[in-house]
Amino acid sequence: MSGLESPEIAAAYEAVRSDKDPANWLLISHASATSNQLKLTKTGSGGLSELAGELDDAQVQYGYVRVEYANDSESTRVKFALIVWIGENTRVMRKARVSVESGDVRRVLGHHSIQVNASDRTDLDEKDVVARLRKAGGADYNGGRG
Repeated sequence: MSGLESPEIAAAYEAVRSDKDPANWLLISHASATSNQLKLTKTGSGGLSELAGELDDAQVQYGYVRVEYANDSESTRVKFALIVWIGENTRVMRKARVSVESGDVRRVLGHHSIQVNASDRTDLDEKDVVARLRKAGGADYNGGRG
C-alpha cells in the first residue's frame, strides 16, 4: 500500500509503542479525496478521546492507540488497539477498498490486541474499548467489572 512504508508512519508507530514517549495515538488518512496513498495525519498524547475528536466523517482513517488501564488495585496494563474508521459520509468506492487496505495497515501497525471498526464516535467509548481489551488479554483480575 502506497505510503504505509513512510519513515513518518514508522516513527509515529514506535513513539506510540514506547514507554518513554508521550505520544499515545496516531492517525493515518488518505493524502487527498481521490488518492489511494496513505499518510500520517496526526499524532497526540490525549488518548482515545482525543483521537476520536480528530476523525473525519467523510473519510476512511486508521488510528492506533495505546490504552493504559488498571489491571487491579496494584497494577496497570498497556494494550494497543487498531481503529478502522469509516465515516458516515465516506464515498462508496472508498468504503469498498477498506477490506483490502485495512489488511495492509494491519501489517504495518502489527502489534495490537483488538481492532475496533467504527463509523460513529460512540463506537470508541473508552470503557467499551477497555472491556474488549480485558477480554482479549486473557486473565481478568478485576472480576469481570470492566
